[in-house]
Amino acid sequence: MPNLETIEQQTADTVQYSIIWLHGLGADANDFVPIIPALNFSPSIGIRFIFPNAPVRPITINNGMVMRGWYDILSLERIESAEDNQGLYNSKQAIEALIQQENIRGIPSERIFLAGFSQGCAMSLFTGLRYSERLAGIIGLSGYLPLYKQTAIESSPINKDIPIFLAHGTVDPVVPLYLAQRSRDYLIEQGYTIQWHEYPMAHQVSNEEIVDIASFIHHIIHNK
Repeated sequence: MPNLETIEQQTADTVQYSIIWLHGLGADANDFVPIIPALNFSPSIGIRFIFPNAPVRPITINNGMVMRGWYDILSLERIESAEDNQGLYNSKQAIEALIQQENIRGIPSERIFLAGFSQGCAMSLFTGLRYSERLAGIIGLSGYLPLYKQTAIESSPINKDIPIFLAHGTVDPVVPLYLAQRSRDYLIEQGYTIQWHEYPMAHQVSNEEIVDIASFIHHIIHNK
């Protein structure tokens, strides 16, 4: 897979942390740029936000329509549904390349967060739990854990206690709440600690959720 196109913004001239933020199916790198001021970070904390564009591909669940997607979606009926293994692993490799690019720019892996919405949430979990170096944290919004049964086999021991923030809307018509709950329960069964949030919303991001995300990131940064 070729290098991903990205949009970058940072909160200060000197950067200490990076957040790689992955958009959802059919969106693009611009989708979450507006969240930066809403998170209300202090200028004393230099954070580089990296918003990559997913590749363009046909999506089975959308009648083969071509759009940006981290992998093809064959079904969202249940967590055991058939999945696009090759697409998942290809995108994982591309996201890992972004982490390594940040390492070259002077940001160690332990100061890099993976965040994402919907399909981006799925890729953040899929990549972060398998990554071979310690990461700062994972933020997963309105998504689920893909290839969940393989997590126990493929997960990296160094990220076994990584802070994980998972959130979902109680009336989400796109990614059913039970998919997220089953993902959460499976991760807890595997020994992960999950900060879980439910909000009375659909497939979206709420102001209350943004406040909770900011609190999660602040807590990790100030306890380094």
